[in-house]
Amino acid sequence: MLFTLGPRALSAGYRLASFDQIGSTNSEALARAQAGERGPMWFVTSEQTAGRGRRYRPWIAPRDNLAASVLETIDVAPATAATLGFAAGVALATALQAVASPAATKFSLKWPNDVLAGPAKLTGILLEAEAVQGRGLAVVVGMGTNVVAAPEGLPAPATSLRALGLDITAERLFTALSDSWAECRGVWDRGGGFGEIRRRWLALAAGLGQPVSVHTGQAIVSGIFQTIDDTGCMIITTPNGEQVPVSAGDVHFGLAGSARTG
Repeated sequence: MLFTLGPRALSAGYRLASFDQIGSTNSEALARAQAGERGPMWFVTSEQTAGRGRRYRPWIAPRDNLAASVLETIDVAPATAATLGFAAGVALATALQAVASPAATKFSLKWPNDVLAGPAKLTGILLEAEAVQGRGLAVVVGMGTNVVAAPEGLPAPATSLRALGLDITAERLFTALSDSWAECRGVWDRGGGFGEIRRRWLALAAGLGQPVSVHTGQAIVSGIFQTIDDTGCMIITTPNGEQVPVSAGDVHFGLAGSARTG
C-alpha cells in the first residue's frame, strides 16, 4: 500500500498521513486539529474499522476500499463551510470519471452527499467542523468509496468499482482525488466561488427535474427536484407550486418515493 498525493495537491501545499488501518480518518483529522494541526492535510487508509456517516450511521471500509479525510482551516461562517460538501462531491465524481475513463460508467451526485453509479451508492461524504481559537473553523471532509466491496442490507442499493467491472485501486483513486480536490477547493475559494461549484454540481445531479421525496425527520416534502440554491439547500416545487427549501434529509427519487409519503 502506497498512497501518494498528486502533483496539483503537492503544489498547493497539501501533506499526507496514511495508515494501514485506522478507526476513522475523520476522527484522526479532528484529533490532530484539536492538537494544533491546521492543514491542509489528508488522512487516508484502505481499511477503516470505526468510520461514521451522516446522522452517525456506521461507515466501515473493509480492506482495499478507500477512506480519506482532508483537514482545512478556514476563517468562514459555519454555513459557508458547509458548502464544501458540494465541492467534495464534484471532486469525487471528477476523480472517478478520470480513473474510470474510457469506461462507459457515468457517475452522478445525489443530494446532499453521495456519488452514485447508476441508481446505486458508490461513495459517501461527511463534513465535520470545530471552532479553532482565533482561526475560524477546522473543517474535515471525509470521503469514503466502495472500491472492492459495498455494504449489504442497506435501505438503498450500493455498489463498488469492482462490481462495476472497474479494476481501480484505492491508491490510484486517492491520487486523482487529491488533485481534483485541490482544484475544486481553489474554485470554492472560501465560499466566494460556490456559484461555479453549484453549476458543476447541478451538471452532475441525479434526479434533477424529477419527482422526489425528502424525509427531514420532522416532515416529508414531496414534489419536483428543481435545483439547489446558493446555500446548498434542495429546492422542491410542490404540487401546489410552492418552492420549498430543504436543508437536510433522506432523499427518495421517483414516483415510488413520493408514494411512500402516504
